[in-house]
Amino acid sequence: MVGAVGIVLAAVSPQPVAAQERMPMRIAVEGAFPPFNYLDANNKLQGFDIDIANALCETGKFECEFIIEKWDDMIPDLIAGKYDAIISSMSMSLERRQKVAFTEKYYNSPTVFIARKDSPISDISPTALSGKNLGVTSSTAQESYANHFYPDMKKTVFRSSPELYKGLSDGRVDIILEDKLAIYDWIANTKAGTCCAFKGPDLLDVTYFGEGAGIAVRLDDKERLARLNEALKAIKEDGTYDMINAKYFPFSIQ
Repeated sequence: MVGAVGIVLAAVSPQPVAAQERMPMRIAVEGAFPPFNYLDANNKLQGFDIDIANALCETGKFECEFIIEKWDDMIPDLIAGKYDAIISSMSMSLERRQKVAFTEKYYNSPTVFIARKDSPISDISPTALSGKNLGVTSSTAQESYANHFYPDMKKTVFRSSPELYKGLSDGRVDIILEDKLAIYDWIANTKAGTCCAFKGPDLLDVTYFGEGAGIAVRLDDKERLARLNEALKAIKEDGTYDMINAKYFPFSIQ
C-alpha cells in the first residue's frame, strides 16, 4: 500500500483561465489499484481514475493536485480537510454516504469471486466455501460483504489489490473477492493473472457495493459537488468519457 508520501501536480487546462474562475481541488488517490490508479515505472500516477480526474479538472475549471493516500485514511482525512475530493474508485455504499457526499456515479462494476483455474471450487455459497481461506483487501466493501455473508470463513486481509492478487496466484488463499473491473486487467493482460478465473455470478448488493463508484467530497461542500456533477455530465456528453473508457476497457463501464 502506498502511503501519503507524495503530491503530483496536474496541469489540467491547456488554455488560460482567469484565476478567480478556478477552484483549487486537492484530490486523494490510492495509487495502488491498477488499472484505475497506480504509479508507473517513473513514479507517475496513471490509470482510469487519473484520466477522468484530469478531464473533470479541465472541464470544471479546477486547479488540481493529486495526493497519494492510504486507502484506510481516505474518508477520515477528507473530513479533516487534508484534501477536497476522493477520486479513487470508491463505491458509494450506504455506510459511506453517511460520512461523505458523492457525485453521480462515474462507473459501475460488480464484485466477483476469483480462484485459480485448477481449483475444484465451483459453488461459492457460504456452506460450500466453509473451510476455505478467503482473501480480501483491507477496509473495502468486499471485506465488509465477506464478514457479513461469510462469517465462518478464514480470511486473509491484504493491504492492497496487487498484494491480494499475488496472494491468490501464490496459493496463500483459496479464493478472493474483488471488484470485477479492477481485476479484469490482471486476469486478461498479465502472465500471473492467467492462473485464475471468475467463479460464480456477479454480486450486485447495493448495501455493500453501492450504486457504482463516485467522487467523494465533504458533506457541506455543495458548490464543489455541483461543479463536479456538471463537469461529469459534460465529459459524458462530449465524448471525452468514452475515449478514456476505450483506453482501458473493450466495453462500456458506465
